Amino acid sequence: MLDWKAMQAYNACMAETQYTIRGIPDRLDKKIREMAAKEKKSLNETALDALKAGAGLSDIPVRYTDLDELVGTWVHDPEFDRVIREMDQVDPEIWK
Repeated sequence: MLDWKAMQAYNACMAETQYTIRGIPDRLDKKIREMAAKEKKSLNETALDALKAGAGLSDIPVRYTDLDELVGTWVHDPEFDRVIREMDQVDPEIWK
């Protein structure tokens, strides 16, 4: 009879299909390892996320790290400028 830990391991293995992927190019290995470290995830989780995204099945929204969508959207607002000037004032009573 299987003990509790062995039964959990067996159930986990039976729940999903497992793959062994061979011939991972060095460049891809390096990239997946960098992504895993950056996102603080396991290699398996990171590789699975990449496979899902490549297959168009990703439930993870794409996160952009640039500000391109903001370029050219600034609108001059005198009220904003006024409030910022107020915040730039130093209160001598606080800074004694």
